Amino acid sequence: MSAPAETPASGSPAADPGAVAELLAGTGYLAGDDLATVAYLALAMQRPLLLEGEPGTGKTALAEALAASLDLPLVRLQCYEGIDATQALYDWDFPRQVLHLRALEAAGGLGAGGAAGVEEAEKGLYDERFLLARPVLAALRQAPSVLLVDEVDRADDEFEAFLLEVLSTYRVTIPELGTVAAATPPIVVLTSNRTRDLHDALKRRCLYHWIDHPGLEREVQIVRSRAPEVSATLARQAVAVSQRLREGRDGLVLTKPPGVAETLDWARALQHLGATEVDLDVAGRTLGALVKHREDADRVRHALDRVLAP
Repeated sequence: MSAPAETPASGSPAADPGAVAELLAGTGYLAGDDLATVAYLALAMQRPLLLEGEPGTGKTALAEALAASLDLPLVRLQCYEGIDATQALYDWDFPRQVLHLRALEAAGGLGAGGAAGVEEAEKGLYDERFLLARPVLAALRQAPSVLLVDEVDRADDEFEAFLLEVLSTYRVTIPELGTVAAATPPIVVLTSNRTRDLHDALKRRCLYHWIDHPGLEREVQIVRSRAPEVSATLARQAVAVSQRLREGRDGLVLTKPPGVAETLDWARALQHLGATEVDLDVAGRTLGALVKHREDADRVRHALDRVLAP
């Protein structure tokens, strides 16, 4: 297994927050000054970055943009209710282990050495070739890398404690093989939709940033950057509608207001249909790209004339 972690060289892949913003912009991700600064600090200080905010505000996309801009592998751990350390760390390839035993048995290797032969065969079952690396272990072994721990708020307290231990040492122990330590700590981005509060111990380990929905001009820039095929006029109209729905104007309170991700999907859908502007007909036919709940779609459809009004 790998040697103990070395003390990495200090510094960040980028010289300052402005350089981080430029790197991210090269991938189509437009970061404001505050976000670029905290991303730079996470890189320079080698601290995990905890991003909270409403769904669709670009939390996951930031990790993807960091990996792309720094030309590093992105390893994603999708959290869910009931996830435990096994799903995050490693498992053993049971079918291959069984095939290995059958091959030894067929070759006479199991009985040839008596008890010592059986013991040696059992040890061979836990050779590294049978190890299935899950995201956390994969990120440590591939370092430098970007480890995205997505929607960590869906996991439970026990899993948070496990993450805290790993993020404190960047090493894990596999009883059958030994300790795996990252030579260079991975860049860690944790995201949360704040369905529950995370524990203070985990937050203390991280740098924190709340990502809010962008203003109109910023969102137009994002759409134009991520979907340059969409005309400036169409992008602005699509963003204006999204923002109107998001802010609950016209008495429309939606179960799931559209985020930036939905705005991008909708703008691309409009462009694919050859629309040059957003009108009642094309808006009604493409609502599935913008709102994702039946009740929301019904509310918006019945108020489209008001929503599209200047």
